[in-house]
Amino acid sequence: MDLAQLWTICAANGIVLEAQQLKALERYGRELRYWNERINLISRKDIEHLYERHILHALAALKYITLPPKARCIDIGTGGGLPGIPLAIARPDVHMLLVEAVAKKARLVALFAAHTGLPHLQVKRARIEELATDPAYQRAFDCAFARAVAPLPRLLQWACPLLKPTGMLVAYKGGDIAGELNAASTLFPTLQATVHRLQLQGAPWFEQNQKLLVVCRLTEQGEC
Repeated sequence: MDLAQLWTICAANGIVLEAQQLKALERYGRELRYWNERINLISRKDIEHLYERHILHALAALKYITLPPKARCIDIGTGGGLPGIPLAIARPDVHMLLVEAVAKKARLVALFAAHTGLPHLQVKRARIEELATDPAYQRAFDCAFARAVAPLPRLLQWACPLLKPTGMLVAYKGGDIAGELNAASTLFPTLQATVHRLQLQGAPWFEQNQKLLVVCRLTEQGEC
């Protein structure tokens, strides 16, 4: 998949990208490829499918969720900047905090973020468990994103203290997650989870590989 195909597929699925945003995604992809040869940020076997399996995958959430204007968002365990950087490029009004515990990854993601020129895109080196106990971040976010980080119950334990009462956790998952959902519901009895099977026109790979988007809300934040 090249940049033109990425734009076409996004447009076909209601994800509108302007020329400047495409250029920002192209630069991010180029830098991610370069540094991935030196530091393992994403799976090297997938690097030739970077646009489809990583950048488009990140953007796919925008087909299924609605972020309020100027939403405050957090990307838990961002790794190489996914999904946070593509989402912030597509929604430049959003305030996005990328959290990464590994120092060398955090430094690179900070470089990638700076090159987007987005003023509301920030990086913090921290363990998410520690951040969740910091009053400065508690009940601060409209949305928490997590991609290939941890099982759903653990993600909810981390995200719950960080989210506003109206907030949501958006977890990128795949395959059979019935066990994770059952465990999460046991831990959080008021959990409301909506499972979306990713179906993007022009990109059958997501459906073929059972890629999912799990949107979680808690009706009573007092459970946290």
